[in-house]
Amino acid sequence: FLEEDCGMSTDSKYFQSTKKGEIHELKADLNSLKEETKKDAVKKVIALMTVGKDVSRLFTDVLKCITTTNLELKKLVYLYIMNYAKNNEEMAILAVNTFQQDCSDQNPLVRSLALRTMGCLRVEKIIEYLCDPLSQCLKDPHPYVAKTAAICVAKLYDSDPELVENRGFIDDLKNLLSDSNPLVVANAVAALVEIDEVSATPAFTINRSILGKLVAALEESSEWAQCYILNSLARYTPRDGREAKTIIDKILPLFQHANSAVVMGAVRVVMVYLDQIDNKEYAKALISKLKPPLVSMLNREPEVKYVALRNIALILQKRPSVLSNEIEVFYCKYRDPIYVKMEKLEIMVMLVNEKNIDQVLLEFKEYSQNVDVEFVRKVVRTIGRTAIHLDRAADKCVHLLLDLIKTSKVSHVIEESITVLKDIFRKYPSHYENLVSSLVEQGEAIEDPEARASLVWIIGEYVHQLSDPVESLQPYVARFVEDPPLVQQQVLTAVVKVFLKRPKDAQAKQLLEEILDVATNEVENPDTRDRGFVYLRLLSIAPDAAKQVVLAERPTIVDDSTALEASALNGLIANISTLSSVYHKPPAHFVPKMKISEGRGISVVASKKAKKPTTNEQAPAPAAPSGLGLDLLGLGGPSPSPVGAVSAYSGPIKPTLTTSLPADNKSCPGLQVDTMFVMHQDQVKLRMLITNQSSTTLESFLIRFKSNIFGATPAATQVNVPALAPGAQGKASVTVNLGGERGEDREIQVALKSALGVALFLVSLPFQTTLLPTGRLDTQTFASLWKQQQAGEAYYDLQEIFLDVDTINNRLEENGIFYVTKAEKEGSNFLYYSAKMADNTGVLLELELSRSPRLCVNTSGAWGPLVAQTVKEILA
Repeated sequence: FLEEDCGMSTDSKYFQSTKKGEIHELKADLNSLKEETKKDAVKKVIALMTVGKDVSRLFTDVLKCITTTNLELKKLVYLYIMNYAKNNEEMAILAVNTFQQDCSDQNPLVRSLALRTMGCLRVEKIIEYLCDPLSQCLKDPHPYVAKTAAICVAKLYDSDPELVENRGFIDDLKNLLSDSNPLVVANAVAALVEIDEVSATPAFTINRSILGKLVAALEESSEWAQCYILNSLARYTPRDGREAKTIIDKILPLFQHANSAVVMGAVRVVMVYLDQIDNKEYAKALISKLKPPLVSMLNREPEVKYVALRNIALILQKRPSVLSNEIEVFYCKYRDPIYVKMEKLEIMVMLVNEKNIDQVLLEFKEYSQNVDVEFVRKVVRTIGRTAIHLDRAADKCVHLLLDLIKTSKVSHVIEESITVLKDIFRKYPSHYENLVSSLVEQGEAIEDPEARASLVWIIGEYVHQLSDPVESLQPYVARFVEDPPLVQQQVLTAVVKVFLKRPKDAQAKQLLEEILDVATNEVENPDTRDRGFVYLRLLSIAPDAAKQVVLAERPTIVDDSTALEASALNGLIANISTLSSVYHKPPAHFVPKMKISEGRGISVVASKKAKKPTTNEQAPAPAAPSGLGLDLLGLGGPSPSPVGAVSAYSGPIKPTLTTSLPADNKSCPGLQVDTMFVMHQDQVKLRMLITNQSSTTLESFLIRFKSNIFGATPAATQVNVPALAPGAQGKASVTVNLGGERGEDREIQVALKSALGVALFLVSLPFQTTLLPTGRLDTQTFASLWKQQQAGEAYYDLQEIFLDVDTINNRLEENGIFYVTKAEKEGSNFLYYSAKMADNTGVLLELELSRSPRLCVNTSGAWGPLVAQTVKEILA
């Protein structure tokens, strides 16, 4: 923006001056009567701002330069204001009049510049002044102004959604979809999609009319615009195969586009629509047309190549035939970065078959001589996966692994080969028994724990192939206490297997007694010790049962390490060319507020009316809390109906409109209120959808809360909602402050006053909704804060937790409670977490994982019981 519009690329001299007293000189120049002097001064200010120097004290002087006809100077002043307006809100208001005048200027560049600057300020006091110019610019005949206004609506929605909806800006955006200029259409689509992704109710529905406009605009749009239109088309579900074919035919020319993002966007649409195609011949032809654009992506820069490979991995899982004969393009090149090589190996496993196995194994053998240790380990593992994946190639893969063991002088190649052979033995139990003796001889040179554990497993599994298995296990028993738990547990199981298979062997019995004594008395690791006790008691009480347990037949392993479930795969296919397809995780993992539908990406066709819950869906009503009939507004009114009980954990809290006050209520018949609590811009908000089903026009609403455990109170008693005629709906958002007068009720009793009277109803505020996304602390800050708040410690007993540590961390983090560190004390594991509430109260947690788990909550105030109850529900 700066270089293109203001010529700053040629003004490098402004970045070289660092003399003292420069601010005073600039102040004088900014107040000069000469426009050129002012312009040079503003350029110097922008240069200082760019290199990080604070020039905010010049705000008033720069602001005086805003009234000018010089477009270059105006752009520079606007740029300065955008940077410092947040810190000078009162002064920034002084520029509003100029902004409004510029929005009516004859020059479309000036109009769009003024609107864009106002939209970027994000100053709450200026937002109300933005509405009229924005409404005017949305109807501007010049496309440059209209497309700028479309994006400005999305920015305004992020700051104040209710204002955008009440002023009808979303409808104005939909009208822009009919504009003759493709750039305007693309910007309108981009804004609508962004609003729809965070809106509680659908904001963008693609119908047949809109679909035709999007497809028509696609050919004439810029690259950026094409990406947004393709993104919207991928979200649309065609009515039948014929409509899908029509759209695809319009998109196919984009496969030859020079821009990678456009190409991947077109591939995304085709992959999503392929499921709708009934004509098998046409579908087969489409799959063949996907090959050239995907292959061409592998000739781009390494970063683009990596993204393409991650997307190709998804495409091949869904449509394996797309690149079935193109395995050569995935061979690793010498100059490929390591991350590209790793991804190519994953693709090669998917594409290997009986026709190309010989060439692929030659490639793998060459890769095994690489100097990068992690890459070589990955190559060896890939050879093993190939053997498991392709039954007829198993012999060739095993011979290659044996050759690597014999010829390689590098320890990590030998260790990884033995680990891989263990998996192959599990896949083909009786095929390679003759190799056991030669592998066991390699034991003395192996130090890698996983390789040692694999070799011990082979000894225990193939006792009948060894002349003296006890002797083979002696070196491992001698190092039993020093070995890591992985090796200890395998040694323990292998010794038990030898004894069960040779019960009359005195040496085997003696070795068993020795290993069980060490495992139960000398080993500190609880897993190894517990396994020792289990084997000891099992062998003492029920030897026959021990055979059934230890020597049980294991299921055949399969190579599904990269396979995804059908629903998850379809969701990722619908998000090709996004972060989801690179990390192979759903969009909600990155943007928790996004609305994700089941199966195929984001839903774009839905009813605008919130679904009213049926009586069958509601939980049994609990007894009403004490004092529920309190008159909050001093006007009298009956008690509301209590809401349902809290359910077991089923994922992170997703804000959903719920009918808190049905239209057939007794206190205010005809008034329906749907509510939900959300966290927006680090503030708790109560969102309400108010429906007037009475015969009276409702013009004013007041709101109050009864005292509750959160200390939640509305920031203002007046509810900002337009007048509601009979049959009309209105949306409102109430900012909620925490830390007010506390009560005992966890559910919040709300009193809503209107011309119909006072309506009382209950709304549940999930504790997770009060947590900020900035609650993560580093270890040092956590420890310091824990000492400061030590007086606030409270302990709570939990039920036994049957979750692994990763699952615990994931569940808590997706609910706003962030993992900090872990520790091991007195045989128990301790996990530490942090969170921050909307009132900036810090919440610190210590979770003890033992047979009797316990939670320590360290926080100020009376949040302890609420935090403990929330953690119990999350870990249920």
